[in-house]
Amino acid sequence: MIAGVQILGILFGFGLVYLAFLSFKRHEFTPTEWGFWTLLAATVVLMSLFPQVLDPVVTRLKFARALDLYVILGFMFLISALFYTYTISRRTQVRVEELVRKMAINEAMHKRRK
Repeated sequence: MIAGVQILGILFGFGLVYLAFLSFKRHEFTPTEWGFWTLLAATVVLMSLFPQVLDPVVTRLKFARALDLYVILGFMFLISALFYTYTISRRTQVRVEELVRKMAINEAMHKRRK
């Protein structure tokens, strides 16, 4: 792997740890969430430092280089995160619609009684 890409991977990993730590200190993350993001960042740093660890996987899956595997795994992660975020957002939207509907009905019934 090119040294510049390794440096970027290491900086990205440390940046991710820093942001996760800030979110944890602000009580935006639970300890489990902080641990997950820290573990993910540590994996990014280690894979950046020692890309040859994945050579057997790259060879077995017939990729040309480890970077191709990283790109595919990155896209898989992004699509999974996008799907998860969409489902959470959609679920929240349905709950808000139900709540607004109930509040509107209650308000209309309250006005009718007066």
